[in-house]
Formats: sequence, structure tokens, C-alpha cells
Amino acid sequence: MSGVEGKVVAITGASSGIGAATATYLAERGARLVLGARREDRLQAVVDQITAQGGSAVGTVTDVTRREDLQRLTDTAVDRFGRLDVLVSNAGTMAVSPFDELRQDDWDAMVATHITGLLNGIGAALPLFRRQRSGQFVNIASTAAYVVKSPQAVYAATKTAVKVLTEGLRQESGPDLRVTLVSPGFTNTEGVGKGASPEAAAAAARQRDEMAIPPAAIASAIGYAIEQPAGVDISEVVVRPTAQA
Repeated sequence: MSGVEGKVVAITGASSGIGAATATYLAERGARLVLGARREDRLQAVVDQITAQGGSAVGTVTDVTRREDLQRLTDTAVDRFGRLDVLVSNAGTMAVSPFDELRQDDWDAMVATHITGLLNGIGAALPLFRRQRSGQFVNIASTAAYVVKSPQAVYAATKTAVKVLTEGLRQESGPDLRVTLVSPGFTNTEGVGKGASPEAAAAAARQRDEMAIPPAAIASAIGYAIEQPAGVDISEVVVRPTAQA
């Protein structure tokens, strides 16, 4: 199957930002969506918006750090639509801070979300894709996986892990599966500056207002990777503002 129309796509972190924009973009092109996020009210609002515009979407509360939640997400796709064609692992947290602040709970949250959460998605979807003899993983990393800037070291380390795990999965995927890494640059999402000191948050907000690209730009890159015909794998896409050094 090529194109987007008719494909069943599950998206984590779908209640806002890149996840919500991707859901809207794919729904407009005929995808059938299974959306997961922790915030039930925000998630349901995205589902309601899509269905009100004639799209097909269902939501299930999903915390990617819990294996059972990812299993429920993929099971919902099968129960509702009979299959799963794509898993977009997008859930993320960007609680960046200098090491000296010792914000170890934030470090743990980034490791749990970006690394354990990604692995939980692979664990839930890979057996299903093997049985179907088709499927695509789209994993969301960051330009921080390529260039480390203070005070983003822990965040960059977890996104580098996403990059490495994605390449390893691609090498093991065989001829039937596709594996894509999408690495956004500075994108206008609610996570910008979240949890940082007031000074750092204000600086991040200024940068966002000056040069951040909209989440829709990342959504279109994800759509491009998904719409390719079987046997064509868009392995890696980096999308950044032209003003980002």
C-alpha cells in the first residue's frame, strides 16, 4: 500500500504539538488514526476535531513509560481497524537544565519517555508488524541528537539514543518493514522552556517567537515518509528553521 489514504496510524504524544499536527495532517489525507496521550481531555479534543471534519480517529489514554499502555494502543488499532500500518513514536519531554541544578527527576522523565517509551512502542508493534509482514516505525528525535548545546546534555543524550535505536531497528527490520527517523529543529510547541528557570524559559520563548517552525512542518515530513510505496524507506529526515545554526 502506498500513499496515506486508508493506512492505520498510531501516534503517541498526540494531544498537542507535533503529535496533534500530525494527526490532523494525516486525517485530512484519509488515514485512520489511533491516538495516544496522557491528557485525556486534550486527547479527546483532538479526536473530536478530526471526526467533526469527517476524519477517522479514536483515542486511548497512553503513558509510554508503561508497556501495557503501548500494548493497548496497538490492540486498539487491530480491534478497531483490523491492522496497524504505522507507529509514530512522538511522545516527549524537554525539561532541560544545567547539571548543577541536579534535577534528577527531570533526567529520569526524559530517559523514561524517550528511551523506555520508544522501546515499549517497539515491543508492542514489532510482533504485530512481523505477523502482518508489513509496518512502519516513525521515531521522533531532534537536532539535539546531532549537535549538543548547553544546557541540553541529558535531553540530547536521550535523543541520540533514539537515533541509535532507530538505526539498529532499521538494520534488523528486513525487507517487509520500514523504519524512519524524523529529527525536528526548533519547533513551536508548548514544551519550549517548560520546567526551566524563569530566565531560561523567557530566553527560549524569545527564540521560539523569532525563528521556530510550526508543528505542521514536521507533520508534512512524517506524511512524506509514510506515503512512499512499499519497498521505499525514507530512513532519516532533519527539519529545521533556516535561521537555526
